[in-house]
Amino acid sequence: QVQLVESGGGLVQPGGSLRLSCAASGFTFSRYSMNWYRQAPGKEREMVATITSGGGITKYSGSVKGRFTISRDNAKTTVYLQMNSLKPEDTALYDCNVFVTWSATAYAYWGQGTQVTVSS
Repeated sequence: QVQLVESGGGLVQPGGSLRLSCAASGFTFSRYSMNWYRQAPGKEREMVATITSGGGITKYSGSVKGRFTISRDNAKTTVYLQMNSLKPEDTALYDCNVFVTWSATAYAYWGQGTQVTVSS
């Protein structure tokens, strides 16, 4: 059973930093790219960052590029999102995601999300 458990969210002042973690289980973590998404109230879900299975390639949305860093530890089956220089517009529910292939069909899995609030 695939499980994704996020942690690390909270309330932070503008300009501050947070590090989100997503602990994964139930699949061969090292074989899959991992993604971070976010959704703010009244807005569509947005992909924030993605990282390939070996960690060699990362991509970011334009709104976070240069401020956020995605990384992973395959030994710990955990993906991270380091968020620096946070802005009020980064306030959202952050969720990690993976598409796992079972019998040639890809299934999307999501965690429960972790709330990030940027406010003074």
